[in-house]
Amino acid sequence: MSIDAISTEAMDMTGPVGPQLLLALRRAIIGNQLDPGMRISEAEVGARFGLSRQPVREAFIKLAEEGLLEVRPQRGTFIRKVSVEAVMDARFVREAVEADIVKLCARHCPPEAIAELRRQVEAQEDLAAQADSAPTPQMNDTQRGTDFVALDDLFHRSLAEAAGRPKAWAVIEGMKSQMDRVRQLAVAATPLKPLIAQHRAVVEAIEARDPARAEAAMRGHLQMILTDLPTIRADYPQYFDGGEG
Repeated sequence: MSIDAISTEAMDMTGPVGPQLLLALRRAIIGNQLDPGMRISEAEVGARFGLSRQPVREAFIKLAEEGLLEVRPQRGTFIRKVSVEAVMDARFVREAVEADIVKLCARHCPPEAIAELRRQVEAQEDLAAQADSAPTPQMNDTQRGTDFVALDDLFHRSLAEAAGRPKAWAVIEGMKSQMDRVRQLAVAATPLKPLIAQHRAVVEAIEARDPARAEAAMRGHLQMILTDLPTIRADYPQYFDGGEG
């Protein structure tokens, strides 16, 4: 794919453009709208968004620091391929942190927070039902994946906030970019109902004030990527470090 895949619709040119550009590029890379390994230039991105080189250069630097871009001297800047090691590190940290988060929720989560978590699970179920009823669901897989990952992130962030640990989610969010790229591919290719059922199991354990059950449900949920990753690597070898292409 080319940089034409990057959406410019949400850009507000009357406000600060740097953060908006960074978000648009980050979403395009994580959503696999830009193929891993493809070359991307500051000039092309600047022309696409009608921006000078400076905000584009700053966005490139931040994305490189996040591990989403790779600068190769004398060759250019490229979309970094997915690092399996980075995916596994992020999963390890997420499980360790979020297992404790749901235990805290089971002990202290107020009823209104539990009600909000239940509403979010219902929103996820509505999305799954809409995807299932689409006339050509295979054509909507990418958008379905993007929409569900957004709801999934909201759910996990809400758990951290309900536990009184919002900064814990900020730490997780800062290191899970590579994991998100795999999640995007996995969610687009697999049924949503099992994932939603896992979310519901977490909420039910919290509502039952059962920390051990909540921890087990969360660990099982976050370990699903261990099953998905080999399949995704086999289906998209060119997306990963050491793969074809």
